[in-house]
Amino acid sequence: MTLDEYQKKATKLDLFDGEDRSITSPAFFTKLLGLVGESGEVAEKFKKIYRDKDSKIDETSLKEIEKELGDVLWYLQSICQYLGLSLDDVAKNNLSKLISRQARGQGHGSGDNR
Repeated sequence: MTLDEYQKKATKLDLFDGEDRSITSPAFFTKLLGLVGESGEVAEKFKKIYRDKDSKIDETSLKEIEKELGDVLWYLQSICQYLGLSLDDVAKNNLSKLISRQARGQGHGSGDNR
């Protein structure tokens, strides 16, 4: 499955589908907060692994992390959909940026346009 295929199928699961898609709409705002919240849940899973499991990821923890990363992916694709962006294009552009940074020796530092 491509990322665009995922995006097309996942978009059908949006409870706000067909409503206002502006970035000031409650529908968009819930996606933005959802992305932040699910990203925090991924971090929370790792915190508990560090704190409670001596930094060792067992199969149960790995499955839980996978679920949370799936939720992050859903919110990411949804935000892309609201903005009229292809998830495939976002991934391709990001990879091109990273490859360019590596080729120029700019992997370290700060700023998006290094």
